[in-house]
Amino acid sequence: MNEPQNTNPWKKLSDKIVYENPWIVLHHEEVLNPLGKPGIYGLLHFKHLAIGIIPLDEHNNTWIVGQYRYPLKQYSWEIPEGGGKIGIDPIESGKRELLEECGIIANDWQKLIEIHLSNSATDEFAIIYVARDLSFTKAEPEETEELKIRKIPFEELFQMVMSGQITDAMTVAAVLKLKILLG
Repeated sequence: MNEPQNTNPWKKLSDKIVYENPWIVLHHEEVLNPLGKPGIYGLLHFKHLAIGIIPLDEHNNTWIVGQYRYPLKQYSWEIPEGGGKIGIDPIESGKRELLEECGIIANDWQKLIEIHLSNSATDEFAIIYVARDLSFTKAEPEETEELKIRKIPFEELFQMVMSGQITDAMTVAAVLKLKILLG
């Protein structure tokens, strides 16, 4: 088997920011592709980490969050998720998100998986944790979030992923990896 090349076969000729807000930057780049032919590339840069959490109690129950996802134009059930500022410990962002969305405080945090969410057009990077040793308080979602929270057995969440009821990439990847680790 040939070893992959670690050098970039693309050559950037120009880079223009076409849109920017507090969360993302959209670049339009003129490039030469790996064959040396001219082309374009649209690149969406994310200014924050994507953070996800699978909270698990001592009976392997978990909590999922339901909300209408504007870009998809549909309702989605997911693990608790949010953004984490670059330079801040991602676990601290996870703690904030879990508290905000579910009203859960966890004392035991283990990194489950790190993934790129859509590497053909974005650089969005996610870190997902399993949170255990849980205590409960009141959820305080952000004003832009209209959330439903469900407590379900982890096995039911796994079946929702397997049946296609859940398609959120972070949830799917995290649930499949955790299922393997739990045996």
